[in-house]
Order: sequence, then C-alpha cells, then structure tokens
Amino acid sequence: MRLFLFTKAILANEPIKVFNHGNMVRDFTYVDDIVEGVIRVLDNPPSGNADWTGAHPDPSTSKAPYKVYNIGNQNPVKLLDFIEAIEQTLGKTAEKELLPMQLGDVAATSADVTDLVENLGYKPATPVQFGIERFIQWYKNYYRI
Repeated sequence: MRLFLFTKAILANEPIKVFNHGNMVRDFTYVDDIVEGVIRVLDNPPSGNADWTGAHPDPSTSKAPYKVYNIGNQNPVKLLDFIEAIEQTLGKTAEKELLPMQLGDVAATSADVTDLVENLGYKPATPVQFGIERFIQWYKNYYRI
C-alpha cells in the first residue's frame, strides 16, 4: 500500500519515509494480475492428494482439496526505483526521509509462482511502471486532482 501513501504524500509536498535507506527490494504486483490469478484459481479448484500421508507429508498439499498459491510478479524492484517511477509519473520529486531498517522487516521479498504457472498456466507480468501509471491515473481522477 506504499504506492497509495507515497503518491498522496508526494502530491501534498510531504516527506515519505523510506526504510533501509531505500535498499529494500519488493515484488510489486498489479491488482489486475492478482484478480486474474484469483479467478483462475476459482475456475480450477484443486483436488486432494490421494498419496498424502502423515508419515511423509507434502506441506503444499493434503487429502483435502486445497492448494495455496503465491500470486506475484516474481520481478523484484528496488524501493528507490519504485519511488523514482512514481516521481516520473507525477512529474514531482519526493522529499525522502531515509531511515534505517525497521525491526522485523526483511530486505527483499519475491513471490515464487512456480505452482501457479505449472497448475494454471498463469504468471502475473504487468510491469511496475505500467501499474504505477494506471494507479496514478485512477488516483488523480478519483480525488479530482
């Protein structure tokens, strides 16, 4: 939800908090890609694993018909690059408050979508820049900016 917070602050000429001095890496995923992934999962419910046993459990399956999928872009982006894309789209430079890493945070995240691709033939692929542009277009229209 940083995109919303950063956009709002930059447009209001307020500083944004940038943890780990912007050296975070995140796997940003466009909302339409998430929706498409959820629809594909709903349209293709999994079946239970008949071979599953407690003696040799497969943590990604069970006898019950369920499956957990990561739905992510699998294309991590450095936080400072993400902010730069927002700045370019807005035509404004952010005032950045560079801060150390927060306790309990991780330096990098990335979704593993192997099961999503193998089971459903789907991999989110909307580029971050495109998602940012669409979001900011929506934001400006919604808030009449």
